[in-house]
Amino acid sequence: MSPLTAPRTSGSGLSGRSPLGIRTLFLAYGLLACWPRIAIGQEFHVDPNADNEVRFTSQAPIEEVVGVTDRIDGYVLLNGPRLEAGSETEGTQLYLEVDLASLDTGLGLRNRHMRRNYLEVEEFPYAFLEATIERIEAVAAGGFRVSARGVMTIHGVERQMDIPCDVVERGEGYRIRCAFDLLLSDFGIKIPRLMFLKLANEVRLELDFTVQPAPEL
Repeated sequence: MSPLTAPRTSGSGLSGRSPLGIRTLFLAYGLLACWPRIAIGQEFHVDPNADNEVRFTSQAPIEEVVGVTDRIDGYVLLNGPRLEAGSETEGTQLYLEVDLASLDTGLGLRNRHMRRNYLEVEEFPYAFLEATIERIEAVAAGGFRVSARGVMTIHGVERQMDIPCDVVERGEGYRIRCAFDLLLSDFGIKIPRLMFLKLANEVRLELDFTVQPAPEL
């Protein structure tokens, strides 16, 4: 699985961390190093051909602003072959990256100002989530409620986040839907006050994507 685009820029403050393609290679070496312990584990990659969507919604006093993109990549590493309610979660991993430069609010001028003046995507092109699964619960219709905790990085700023996700089986993989709120000010993003871009400080972030088993090496 290749990264979304070019490696992260040094201006993001994340120059010491590798893009997804290199990270996956390092992960493979790590798996080989501890093969006896997690031999029954399974790695899943975001399916780039699925109907994936990342959506942020800002409910400002005057209007609602929605931005969407399908540019999401990443992986899920389980410590067993499949999700199981109540199973041990030690060693699980969730890594996602979203291409913020591709966010579309439906208006070209608004997109340009949001990307250039507030998200500053030339310097901080991606949002990242690195988390571990802490709890897996069974829910109706054969799905799961998964609770993850980790670090969200936006605009070069890292914040601890609790991420709730609903998961259902899709073929050999899973459909994952996560939704949570965050504050733009927590990530050093100035709240726009211009007439063409009215955003609230609190925004709703929704991730909806499919993962499939990683190809065998």
